[in-house]
Amino acid sequence: MSWISWALLSAVFAALTAIFAKVGVARIDSDLATFVRTAVVLVLLGPFVFLSGKWSNPLDLPPRSLGFLVLSALATGASWVCYFRALQLGPVAQVASLDKLSVVLVALFAVVFLGERPSALGWLGIALVGTGAAVIAFAASRGSA
Repeated sequence: MSWISWALLSAVFAALTAIFAKVGVARIDSDLATFVRTAVVLVLLGPFVFLSGKWSNPLDLPPRSLGFLVLSALATGASWVCYFRALQLGPVAQVASLDKLSVVLVALFAVVFLGERPSALGWLGIALVGTGAAVIAFAASRGSA
């Protein structure tokens, strides 16, 4: 499968994640919900990596790779804690939409830290995502989403 197929599947599963999580945090603490989600991911991915023959000692990874993977994990954990708290407090469609401001931030961070240069059409798409998130947030604050 191409990267586009994988990215579209990621979007489908991310959408399902928001719906399932919103229902899941309805009667429990959002931090506990984040912990349960993380534990399930760990329990499922461990055997998957091992059985697919992809296991190797993580401590044997190059230090730079390991360091950035740890930073990524810390950012993921922080994102999940914030996301689940937001889901517990707000409407799922608005929370998920504002979460997609990460698309805008990724583009900006990629320019600053990775030297990537989106095309003019790419910048237009990034601006539209940001505008859409702002419109949804404004609609939510006015009581209509």
